[in-house]
Amino acid sequence: MWRFTRNNGITEGFHTKMEVLQRQAYAFRNFQNYRLRVKVMCS
Repeated sequence: MWRFTRNNGITEGFHTKMEVLQRQAYAFRNFQNYRLRVKVMCS
């Protein structure tokens, strides 16, 4: 961490948001609804 100034914090944040959404996605009727929700949450 101290040698390199870049990290993957942004990617991990998106991944965490998608994991939370995936837990809530059992009510979605099809994959398109899930995909649209991911785009809204991560944009």
